[in-house]
Amino acid sequence: MSTYRAFEATGTHNLRLVERELIDPAPGHVRLRVEACGVCHTDVLAVEGLRADPSRPIVPGHEIVGVVDAVGTGVTAWRPGDRAGVGFLNGQCWECESCRRGDFVNCSNQEQTGTTIDGGYAEVVYARSSGLVRLPESLSAIDAAPLLCAGLTTFTALQQGRARAGALVAVQGIGGLGHLALQYARSLGHRVAAVARGTEKEAYARQLGADEYIDSDSTDPGAALSELGGASVIVATSSSGSSMNPLVRGLAPNGRLVVVGATPDPMTVATTDLIFGTRSITGNLTGSSIENEDNLAFALAHDIHPSVEVMPFTGALEAYERMLSGKARFRVVLDVTS
Repeated sequence: MSTYRAFEATGTHNLRLVERELIDPAPGHVRLRVEACGVCHTDVLAVEGLRADPSRPIVPGHEIVGVVDAVGTGVTAWRPGDRAGVGFLNGQCWECESCRRGDFVNCSNQEQTGTTIDGGYAEVVYARSSGLVRLPESLSAIDAAPLLCAGLTTFTALQQGRARAGALVAVQGIGGLGHLALQYARSLGHRVAAVARGTEKEAYARQLGADEYIDSDSTDPGAALSELGGASVIVATSSSGSSMNPLVRGLAPNGRLVVVGATPDPMTVATTDLIFGTRSITGNLTGSSIENEDNLAFALAHDIHPSVEVMPFTGALEAYERMLSGKARFRVVLDVTS
């Protein structure tokens, strides 16, 4: 096989199936045969042209599971035949100041898979070996793909604060991120509150681990959380900044609001809500490759699974549009082997 198929994004909302020449991986990189790739909302950066040069073809997708089939010079930890995952961060450089201080997530010389470098809407993908994630053999490619991004993001977000076992932790938004955050919070031993609009998701939220359910359509979620004693950590996953505004008042003293949902509208907060109670707001991008291995091991040990809709590789545009519609329950995954 000297070529492989890939979906290239150019311009706005334009995905085109093309054939590419198979090349050897660069030094420090590996080549993977893709088995599955999750479809994430962040893929809009590539598909909707929200990048520096939308005319440059880019392959979207950053929840990638595959098998190594070639390694570049200098790669010693990986061999052909190894199962591996690739997330949003394509591997740290080891040389910038952030890397030298052990902050690999904020490496200043790191590509973003599917946004600045080709991703997994393809039969083949290339990645830095430092960004690869080892997969447990018993974890399927379909289940693993969403855990590499949505799972890791919420898993590390829940560890941002000082929440002890048994403390109240809240998850705002029961969607692609939130349905995983509930499972992680439950498995970490927290008392869990789910915050969502309406009541239709209450039964499912409780099934996933929520002890309390707050309908933000009918009540102020901050006030409701305060009545429960205040949350040590609130993970905000919605795509609306305004919906996050009242959450700060629901934090316990020294509590932290961790924002993982990217929104087009800004948040507003009263300074007194931060000062009195020593509360804080922080963002959380994702985690490092070794933290992703911890994440997968934890998910496997605690029977944490994404809710997925599987679609064939050739239906990449339809899969992307299904995700974009908000109707998917809750993650869409491309089966690249089909």
